[in-house]
Amino acid sequence: MEPTVTPTDVAAAAQRLAGIVHHTPVMHSRTLNNLAGSPGRAIYLKCENFQRVGAFKFRGAYNAVSQLSPAEKQAGVITHSSGNHAQGLALAARLLGVPATIVMPHNAPLIKRRATQGYGATIVPCDALEREAVTAQLIAAQGYTLIHPYDNDQIIAGQGTAAWELFDEIGELDFLFVPVGGGGLISGCALAAAARSPRCQVVGVEPAIAADANQSWREGAIHTLDYVPQTMADGLRTRFIGQRNLAIMRRYVHDMTTASEADIAATLRFVWERMKIIIEPSSAVALAPLYTGQYPLPAGARAGVIISGGNVDIAHVQSTIFN
Repeated sequence: MEPTVTPTDVAAAAQRLAGIVHHTPVMHSRTLNNLAGSPGRAIYLKCENFQRVGAFKFRGAYNAVSQLSPAEKQAGVITHSSGNHAQGLALAARLLGVPATIVMPHNAPLIKRRATQGYGATIVPCDALEREAVTAQLIAAQGYTLIHPYDNDQIIAGQGTAAWELFDEIGELDFLFVPVGGGGLISGCALAAAARSPRCQVVGVEPAIAADANQSWREGAIHTLDYVPQTMADGLRTRFIGQRNLAIMRRYVHDMTTASEADIAATLRFVWERMKIIIEPSSAVALAPLYTGQYPLPAGARAGVIISGGNVDIAHVQSTIFN
């Protein structure tokens, strides 16, 4: 399959979202820069934990819903999500006057479920392995418009505006590290890098126990897990990536790697304790290879990291990681 989204679509999304999304800050840490010992190394964190709904997902959701036809908006939108896309779609739909229904797994974090309800969406709970089937049944019965969490052209273009902003602020990069679940974020960010920093090497990072995208990218065919991976990075508990996402990744992503649960936890703790910002475990995944030294950078390299969100169940993380 050839890519159906281009860097030009990301540029258009950036214009469409101007004044709607937050222009999130870029942060850095001398301690982080010095950890691997590469002279002159600089790491820049694009902090989407400060985005509306606390995650990058609002970008793609608003970009997608805003381009629906009047009939599609009137019918209402639906998606399946464990949390951040659910919140992003719920808020985007509310702002645009569109009814939203969210099919959400029973084990979705309570903080994300409550926020989704707070934005006015109707939640339909289900077992995690059944969310796609339940969504399809509701579309057939109610005529809703599906806003897929990642396998959607407008979603991909919208998510890419996070990297577009990063290049606006700090210029070209040598590397860009992006967490990978379904592939929407890395697809959009890779397109942005192709336009704004052509020599930048885009690196996708997954939890080691949820590395379906790694295998799909390497083999050129979608690999599906027959279970929901129980990584602490709950936003990356996808079982497969999308066809659109794989097509873009195969052309524009330079490398894929993984992070162990122990490395995710250690990275999360560093960011919380030393950088004083609250991020969720899914965000720590992208930074983990740099923090641990697993992915050494050349001397003088400039690397960006997309910090995808900050919607974290603090009590749960404190009991499982910080004790």
